[in-house]
Amino acid sequence: MFRTALRNVFAHKARLLMTAFAVMLGVTFITGSLVYGDSLNQATTAKATDGYERIAVNVAAEADPSNGGRPGDLDARTATALAKLPGVAAAAGRVDGFAAVADRDGKPLGDGKDAQGGNFAPAADGKDPAYRFTEGSGPTGKDTIALDDATAAKGGYRVGDTVRVGTNKGASSYTLSGIFRTDGTKLPAGGSLTLFAGATAQKFFLEPGRYKNIELTATPGTDVTQLLSRVESVLPKGTSAVTGARLAQIKANLATSGTSTMSQILVGFAAVALFVATFLISNTFTMLVARRTRELALMRAVGATREQVRRILLTESLLVGAIASVAGLAVGTGVAALLQTLFADTPAAPLVLTPTTVIISMLVGTLLPMVAAWLPIRRAMAIPPVAALSAAEHTAPARPGSLRSGLSAALVLTGTAAVVYGALTTGKDARTVIGLGAAIALTGSIGLIPLLSRPVVTLFRPLLTRLAPVHGDLAVRNTVRDPRRTGATAAALAIALTLASGLSVLGASATQYLDRATTHALSADYMVKSVGGQRMTPTTAAPLKKLAGATYSPLNQSTGYRLGGSESVLTGVDPATIGKLLRYDVVEGSLDSLAKGQIAVADFKAEQAGWHVGQTLPLERQNSRRGSVTIGAIYQADEQSELTPSITAPDSLVARYDSTPSTVAVLVATGGGPSRAALAGVTHALGDNPTLSVLDQTEIRAQDSRGIGDQLNVFYALLSMALVIAALGIANTLAMSVLERRKELGTLRALGLDRAGVTRMIRLEALLLGALGATLGTVMGVFLGWALGRTLQANVAGYELVLPWGRLALTILIALAGSLLASLWPARRAARVDIPTATAAQ
Repeated sequence: MFRTALRNVFAHKARLLMTAFAVMLGVTFITGSLVYGDSLNQATTAKATDGYERIAVNVAAEADPSNGGRPGDLDARTATALAKLPGVAAAAGRVDGFAAVADRDGKPLGDGKDAQGGNFAPAADGKDPAYRFTEGSGPTGKDTIALDDATAAKGGYRVGDTVRVGTNKGASSYTLSGIFRTDGTKLPAGGSLTLFAGATAQKFFLEPGRYKNIELTATPGTDVTQLLSRVESVLPKGTSAVTGARLAQIKANLATSGTSTMSQILVGFAAVALFVATFLISNTFTMLVARRTRELALMRAVGATREQVRRILLTESLLVGAIASVAGLAVGTGVAALLQTLFADTPAAPLVLTPTTVIISMLVGTLLPMVAAWLPIRRAMAIPPVAALSAAEHTAPARPGSLRSGLSAALVLTGTAAVVYGALTTGKDARTVIGLGAAIALTGSIGLIPLLSRPVVTLFRPLLTRLAPVHGDLAVRNTVRDPRRTGATAAALAIALTLASGLSVLGASATQYLDRATTHALSADYMVKSVGGQRMTPTTAAPLKKLAGATYSPLNQSTGYRLGGSESVLTGVDPATIGKLLRYDVVEGSLDSLAKGQIAVADFKAEQAGWHVGQTLPLERQNSRRGSVTIGAIYQADEQSELTPSITAPDSLVARYDSTPSTVAVLVATGGGPSRAALAGVTHALGDNPTLSVLDQTEIRAQDSRGIGDQLNVFYALLSMALVIAALGIANTLAMSVLERRKELGTLRALGLDRAGVTRMIRLEALLLGALGATLGTVMGVFLGWALGRTLQANVAGYELVLPWGRLALTILIALAGSLLASLWPARRAARVDIPTATAAQ
């Protein structure tokens, strides 16, 4: 039986080629996802734990609740005492914090999220074991710094250059004394590290004479466990100790916590690609089994049982899957290497191919063809051998009254109803309901598309017959000849287009909302924000007083309030200028009430709490100061907006309750409007501080929408694999159709249809298949995008459905172009059909 199956595979290798290629692509996708995920985990772990082997024990200062939350006492005396313990070779005190480096134009290098600063702690030999200097030496004076080699190269700095560095204590210029390399204990992937002299770093990041932690290195042969016990016995209050190995494990767990998300996304899209491949495989075996009906019936007639024939066919699908899986494993490993190159900001490491990845990929690749081939084989086995021997072809056209059609229609209606219900209720579980409904509706549409193929294709008939009267009419007739086959081919493309269209609608709607929210709410020319999310205070904006013609207001956010019994956050503003910088759509009262010491409240906050204009509310902050305040205005605002506060208060009111509010942004309007000179003036007035980023409205909009655009591009790239497999399905369907219609094609040639005409007919059939899948997929995708968008409207004021006609049209054109490309080989084969041989075939 195995030999028979193997012989059949090689006998039909050309017909099985597309199936094997589709399986290979699916396995490639899932192998690449798993290998990339495992490699990323290993690389991230190696980067995060690099260097901890040199640390025997790490002593860290912890907050002491009995001392007002002040960190434990780690100073030079503690470091000296620890250095004298038996087994300790050296004790290096460390401090660290935020430090942003400016480029030569004064702008911060990088996004500032991982801009770190630390201290150079030389041992007796004048070297710090944590750093390996490639140029110059470590900083020893208050006016010198050292930079890691990547940051120095990015900024174009050399030893001796002047570098401007900003911390939370301000910005200053320093002389670059050295360039170094370091390990993962000090420098996060993609970040920057600036080293200061010890006393300077303590002043910036902690307090003079104090450390955040002390790293102990051990003498050769020292038992680390015993050393840890000795260290713990002399530790001051509010400090703790842990071994370097344990610290490395903690860092590794933290570092890899986010890498699994990317792997899960990749595996999810691999599942979509495999699901699409199922249609191609099922279609191929349906056509193959139909072509071999007489052969299978003859095997049954000479004594083979139905079960034996079924096993032979399933073994054929198993062999195809196994061969394709091996190829997919090899190609998928190469894809993982390509992903490492594309995502250059991830740490590099050797590829990791685990036994689990091999087993999963082989199981998926071998079992998927068997599952996809089971239904066509079951149908073929249901035909009696005598009937199969006497018939030339057996087809099972889709009938509106069939059980399959009825069940599919019920699933589509149920799923659609669930999607509409989730969209209209917009409850907390609305998206889950929509997701389940969409899955049910898509499943049902797979069985319903064959019924829709005839009416949808008929819509395109007038256009085709006008462009090519003879060839268009033949293409339409051939496309609807077998609705089930046409539907299965188009369904693969429709699923990919559904996801792509839905993402396009959501992305365009979200981008327009962000753009409109920024443009509408912001009247200021510039917004000053902290680089890397570091804390700003009201004094940050004070230097802007010197800027002639400038109007500004910090947004001073203060938390911990109970206003009228409701947990609230107050944002203090300058009442005299805020109306010129931030646009408030007041629906009741007046914004001028801020100058009278009253507050203005967002409409969603007032609605939740039941407040109204003129109402006086008790105000309390952190069980300390108490008072009352009156609501002077209510304005429209989006609950998710980062610009418009939920409660706007005069800065004098906030200062009365909170002496250290956090300034989330500073809004600035210059006298002559935005310009290069105005931008330079604001930047210079703020001290050319690289910890502060001055953004105009265009940059704010780009910053808000950049994340959405980047994510959509990644998703489109991943969906392209499903589109490729769908195109292969079209090519496979057309190729098998050409084999089935050899006599018909020969007759057409004999009647006068030339090779160019045959080619045009096959290409039009491909375009019809592509148009069918693209039309249905786009309609379902827009519907799904509308439903998911409805769930956002309840919480995001101003969100509206946007149909990105250009992107949708581009997606459809790509699908049609892919269909046309898929027809090249089948059309070429059809045009080369030999007329005498084809017309003489039985």
